Amino acid sequence: MAATAMLHVRMDEDLKAQGNAALAAIGLSAADAVRLLYHRIVADQAFPLELKVPNATTLEAMAEIDAMRKSGAAGFESAEALFESLND
Repeated sequence: MAATAMLHVRMDEDLKAQGNAALAAIGLSAADAVRLLYHRIVADQAFPLELKVPNATTLEAMAEIDAMRKSGAAGFESAEALFESLND
C-alpha cells in the first residue's frame, strides 16, 4: 500500500456542513470527494471545472445581488415588473 499524506483545508463552517450533507446524500465522504478531485486532476492534467474570470456585466450582476441580499429588498416591485424587464 502506498504511503498516505494529510491535506488540511480551511473553509467556512456552513459551506462545509452543506457540502458534507450533499456528499453524504450521494454516498461520499469529504475525503472521498477530495480523492476523486485529485484523481481527475491527475488523469486530465487540468482542473475538472471550467474556471473563468467574470466579465464586467457579470461582476455588476454579482454586486447587485449582494446588495439585494444585504438589504433584504427585492430587485423588482412585482413579478410583472420582472417579466417586463426581461422583454426589454
